[in-house]
Amino acid sequence: MKINELKEMTVEELGTQRRDLKQEMINLRVQQQSGQLENPARIRTVRRTIARIETILSSRRLETAPPVTETA
Repeated sequence: MKINELKEMTVEELGTQRRDLKQEMINLRVQQQSGQLENPARIRTVRRTIARIETILSSRRLETAPPVTETA
């Protein structure tokens, strides 16, 4: 999934997508351990997509967080 497609999604959609991809990652790892994995490159793609989603979610949290003021 392209980064631009992910940026257009809402926070709820990103959360759902992340959950689905994490479940797929579990399934891919099980297939890998049992020797049934047909496309090993899919693990890398899913892992990177999850990282992209988490990066977008983190940046959105920082955008909406109140500024921190230091008191000395």
